[in-house]
Amino acid sequence: MSLQFNVPTPLEYFNCLVQDGNINESIPLLEAAACVAQDAYPEFDVEQLLESVDQLSLRLKRSFAPNADPMRRLNALNHFFFTELGFSGNLNNYYDPDNSYLNAVLRTRRGIPISLAILWLELAQSINLRVHGISFPGHFLVKALLPEGQVVIDPTTGRSLSREDLSERLDPFVAEKDAPDGSNKELAGYLRAASPRQVLVRMLRNLKEIHRADGDWQRLIDVESRLIALLPEAWTEWRDRGFAHVERGHMKEAISDLEAYLHHESQSADAEAIRELLLRLQESQS
Repeated sequence: MSLQFNVPTPLEYFNCLVQDGNINESIPLLEAAACVAQDAYPEFDVEQLLESVDQLSLRLKRSFAPNADPMRRLNALNHFFFTELGFSGNLNNYYDPDNSYLNAVLRTRRGIPISLAILWLELAQSINLRVHGISFPGHFLVKALLPEGQVVIDPTTGRSLSREDLSERLDPFVAEKDAPDGSNKELAGYLRAASPRQVLVRMLRNLKEIHRADGDWQRLIDVESRLIALLPEAWTEWRDRGFAHVERGHMKEAISDLEAYLHHESQSADAEAIRELLLRLQESQS
């Protein structure tokens, strides 16, 4: 008798990875971020990418002495990542979805801050550096915690950022009334470590905006389904997936998502408009 195994879909695979981290945020960030690419590359082997990153880690470890202090390890990492491997931001085609797909980023050595940060963080952790992602406004950053203090780094260049640099980058996102004296604008609050779940949400919302702008409704549905797996009570994501289903002609799925949104957000500003849309959808199915 032959044994049969059900191969999980890309979304089922992702769900398993992110639901394991409900209590202690033990989500395997690299693996979860990598499998997002399976929506665009169905044959992509996530295990192969993980093995490729492991091989890079072994190469990195050979570049410094076993007893090297954290600062030397950080310098070795940045030289390896940005100079030897040549990773950098894809300035020529910033809104290409491939910039968020780690298989493509690993192949081309080009990406956006958050995708480059995920690879950098994985390599940094493999050499026992204390590092975190930072969901900074406008540009994802990383930081290393060293005996000498905290170092904040731009993951597209490897450049260390001073408090002045960070304050300048923050200026466009902070209203003058929030910092009338031109102070640090509570800078520390913007430098908190991002959890794996927060990193994945930001990565997926980047893709969400790209697919919405392109009118790629099926890709938008795929992204929304992953966001809902991460944030099951983010009801606006259910609403937005419902809108995308309408665009694809998936009326049954659209009705289900929009009903879920209204059930939990019955007093929202757009509730009446959603009710009217639901009535039209339901009439079209009768």
